[in-house]
Order: sequence, then C-alpha cells, then structure tokens
Amino acid sequence: MTSLPIPHLDDRRFQDLVDEAKRFIQRRCPEWTDHNVSDPGVALIEAFAQMVDQLSYRINRVPEKIHLEFLDLLGVQLTPPQAATAELTFWLSAPQNTQVTVPAGTEVATPRTGDEPVITFTVDHQLDIVPTQLIHIGSASSGQPPELLTEHFESGQQATCFTPRPVPGDTFLVGLDRPAPRCTIALRVDCSTDGVGVDPRHPPRVWEAWCADRWVECQIGSDTTGGLNRPGEILLHLPEGHSASLIGRRRAAWLRCRVTETFAGQPAYSASPKVSALEACTVGGTTNATEGEPVPHDELGRSDGTPGQTFRVHRAPAVSGSLRTVVVETRSGCQTWHTVSSFTNSTAESRHVTVDEVSGTVRFGPAVRQPDGAIRQYGAVPEIGARITAGPYRRGGGRTGNLAASTLTVLRTPLALISRVENRIAASGGVDAESVEGVRRRAAHSLRTQHRAVTAKDYQSIVAEACPQAGRIECLIDPTDTKQPNLVRVLLVPQTGNQIEEDRQQFVPSQALLSCASQAVEATRPLGVSVAVSGPSYQGVTVVAEVEAARKADRRAVQASVLHALNTCLNPLPSPHGGPGWPLGRALRVGDLYAVVARCEDVAAVSRLEIYPADIATGERQSATDRINLGPTALFLSFRHEVAVTSDR
Repeated sequence: MTSLPIPHLDDRRFQDLVDEAKRFIQRRCPEWTDHNVSDPGVALIEAFAQMVDQLSYRINRVPEKIHLEFLDLLGVQLTPPQAATAELTFWLSAPQNTQVTVPAGTEVATPRTGDEPVITFTVDHQLDIVPTQLIHIGSASSGQPPELLTEHFESGQQATCFTPRPVPGDTFLVGLDRPAPRCTIALRVDCSTDGVGVDPRHPPRVWEAWCADRWVECQIGSDTTGGLNRPGEILLHLPEGHSASLIGRRRAAWLRCRVTETFAGQPAYSASPKVSALEACTVGGTTNATEGEPVPHDELGRSDGTPGQTFRVHRAPAVSGSLRTVVVETRSGCQTWHTVSSFTNSTAESRHVTVDEVSGTVRFGPAVRQPDGAIRQYGAVPEIGARITAGPYRRGGGRTGNLAASTLTVLRTPLALISRVENRIAASGGVDAESVEGVRRRAAHSLRTQHRAVTAKDYQSIVAEACPQAGRIECLIDPTDTKQPNLVRVLLVPQTGNQIEEDRQQFVPSQALLSCASQAVEATRPLGVSVAVSGPSYQGVTVVAEVEAARKADRRAVQASVLHALNTCLNPLPSPHGGPGWPLGRALRVGDLYAVVARCEDVAAVSRLEIYPADIATGERQSATDRINLGPTALFLSFRHEVAVTSDR
C-alpha cells in the first residue's frame, strides 16, 4: 500500500515570494525602478519573504501532524529500543572444591578506550559453577550397549576409546560425579601417540552431554588433543539441561565422544585412540546477559489525584519490556502497579499504568465520558500526595550493543575466585528505537495486512512488526513444490553490529527470535498453510584480488576500501546506505566483483580477481571458479579476503 500524496498548502518558496512582491510593486508603484539587492526597500521585501517562507513551512507540516495524530488514535506507537543479548563465560582463577556463584545483576562492560562510551551488560540469571571430578569411564560400539572400564582404568590399564577400527556411532564415555549445566569442563587427557589416521585439525567426532532424555551436542572451546590423538586438554561448554542418568548400572553425569561420518576429503580414524590418564574439573561457566544500564528505582514525583496524569522517568529511553512495575507509596503503605499495553480492559480498581519507553512517559488511567453522559474510569488513580516511583528498569538498548566476540572483558562487579570474563560469540539482538518515518511505513503495512497473512509481503510485514531485532526477513512460496505445496518458508537474519566478516554465528537467528516469529505467523496464517521459520544457509566465499592504485594514493587506504566494498556487497544484511544485501539464492560471478572493486576510490585497474568457495566451519576453501551457485534459501558470507595493492606507474 502506498500512502496518499500529501499536498503542500502553500508551495511558494522564498524566491517566489520576492519575485511576486517585485511584480506587485511594478503595478502599484511604477516609479520604483531600483530592484537591486542593495536597495533598502528590496532588503525589507526579502526580510518579510523570509518570515512568510517560515510560516508556509509550518503550515505545510499540518497534514503530517494530522497523519501522526490519526496513527496515535489507532494506537500505533514508536517501537522502543531493543537490548542486545550475549553469552558471558566466567573463568575460575583455579579449579575449586566448592561451588562458585555468579549472581544475577553482575555487570560486565567493554574496556574504556578514548572517547568511546562504555557499554554495560548485566547477567540475567544466577550462574552456579559446580565442582566436578571423574568417577567413571567407558566405551560402546555402534548400536551396542556400553561397557564400563572404570575398574581396569583405575588399576593402570589403558582404556581403548572405540572399536579397533572405529566406525560412525562408536562412543567414548566419561562420567562426572554431578551434573554441571552451563559449566565449562576441562578434560586433561594423556593419550597414546600411535597415530590414528585423522586430521588433528578436523577429527570426525562430536562431544555430547546427557540432558534428561537425550544427548545434546556440547560446544568445544578448544581441543589440543587433536581428536584424542595426543596428550592435551579439551574444554567443553556443557548445555543447560545436563543431568545424571544410569549407564551400565552406574549413575553419573555422562559425557561422550562419538565418532561421526566424514565429509569429502576428511580422513577417518584408522585405529582407536587409547587413554592412559584422564582428569576432569570445572574451570568456568556461561550465562546470558542483557545490554543496558540498570536503574534500580526512579523517583517520578507525587500524585495530584487527577485521572490521566503522566510522569517521566529520568533515564529515558527505557529498554523494551524492562519497566514492568510502578510503586505508589500512600499513607496506608506501598502498592505495586503493573504496566499494561492499554487501558481497554482496566476497571476503576485496576492498578495499571501504560509506559511509552521511547519518551519515558508513565501514564495513569483516564476518565472517559460515555454516550449516556456517565464518566467511566479506566484504571485506578493514586490518591493526592502519593509518591510515585518507577520500578527497576534498564536504560539503553540499540545497535551499539551488538558487540563483536571477546569485547566484554571488564568485570565491574567484583567476584571472588573469578579471574576473567568474555563473550565467546558476538552479542546480537540490539535494535535502535523506531523513527517517525519507520512507524508511518509500519502503520501502512499493518493497515494493509489487517493481521492476516496471504501474500509473501504480508508474512514479511507481520514478522517485521513482531520481531524488530530481525535485520532481514525473506519469505519464499514455491507453488511448484509437489511434496509440500502449502509450505511457506520465512527466513530470518538477525540484526548485528558493524562487523560483517567471517563470524557466521552472529548471522544465525537465536531460538528466541525464531520463537517470536513463529508465534506471529502462527496466529495469522490461513487454515491449511504450513509455515517453516528458520535462518538461511550460508556459503562462504573468499576473494583474492590484485589492484593497481592511482598515483599518490595511499595503498593501505585503497586496500581497506576494497575490503569494505567486498564485505558490503556479500553481506547478508542490507547496508546502512540503502543497499539491499546479496539477493537470496542468486549465483555469484567473477564479473559482479570486478565491477564492485573497480568502483572503489583510487583504484586505477583490477589486475586479477579470483573467487573461491569456502567452508566457514572448517576454514577450507575449494578451487577457484568463475561462478558459485546458491540454493534457493542460501546467502553468501565473506571469508578471509586477500587484497594486494600495487602502484600505477
């Protein structure tokens, strides 16, 4: 839907007014012949024309004001800033025998550098870093029951991890004395160095933890054993639901290393690793944190006893959803009032308030005259003199919180036995407060869809309104799909910071984002239509280029300009300058990037340019090619471009 054109009530500008006045003078006062700017009369005309031009500008803003007033009547409001979230890993100074607790509210920030503001994240939930130790060890052939090797191992015998010639599905079992959810476990292993055939950089194995009723993959922080191929240490980040269970009549909190299928060119195990010594201990833990400066309470003022009164918080804007309660202190005690989206269902006894998080306005219920002349109160009104205090909330939010990995390193809340903290992956989800132009576009889409998804654009509009932290939304409807003819695919790319190279994890949508989008489309999809919400797949691409710089140009600046142009062209997200991002499923040709590099400032010529498909997970790249194809749900991602710059002589 395109908005109706808004007419200018007076389209005359400064020069039009001056020219019109001069023509009027010629008719009424023909003896005035000096119309140069040096004439005092002309100077007066220009002064009055300037004032009239300002009045015309203000008058022409009236239709825009009326438009926004109508949107306000429809209940359309600016979307408040969304706070970025991050996973913070706290590392112990040394393995402990007692539990170490990281309380909720712990603050972690970026280092202070120059004039850059410090960005603070706050831990959402308490983290318990529990001590662990090894109590059992075992192995299992693919499809066979496990065999415990604890007694033989403790007597000094080596433990054979897999079958003599390992196959996919063979497992090596490690039992801990207690569950350690969200903790980081260090396995110090003394392995044989007989050579088991695998590539130590990419061994075909995965580490998993038992969680209630299934095995869940663990994140591997580091593995200096090369896949149990030499002595070293393995750091495992355990999942949330790690729990104890019975295996081979022994109860323990189990971990396992499972042999996986190999991909093309990956060597498999030719013999089973053997372990002669193994120790396990807890060295840290990971928990979620949210960006924003915490405000524990905020004194807003005192009530005058009238309906519809408003107050403003002193630290606006507030992060979306962070201000949930208001405390009203009266002579009879303190009362907790809760925030609601509107007063539609509020009665005269309901202790409700609404909050405009962008401006920081807290509003109490209004009194509305009904058609029969009676007055209805929507929401209770605090008594005269009651002190109003905003409950805890966060100030901040926005894209500045989408920080790169390993940038949150300053522990602002002192914690005993914690040596350091870091965010192992980039923070994501931060979105700036919506602009006025943005809310006008969103309102037009909302009126068009009426919260019913029919076309692909309807799905995009509905998900965009429900999930402002999504940086890009694509909807695919394939009528030629005979297996799933009624399937609609919604693909999400989360909003990120300024970093746009190599870190694939920042472009993977979180489970919270996927759940939010799924709920939005589930409530609006037509009967009989299935919707699949996911992130796109990513194909890494490496560009190797040689360019000639213009004379007297700075080579480093030219190299940086070319790298920035390549990263922007292959970026999954739209660029800040209006670029749409790489089209979904479109193949990449060498000629596309020749044009991108040649347009860079101070590039005189492009001597050579090659493109290589790359596997971002393994870091391997294939042979150079003239064209890289994409699947219908895939996007490109830059991976370690190489740009050499020579001088144009």
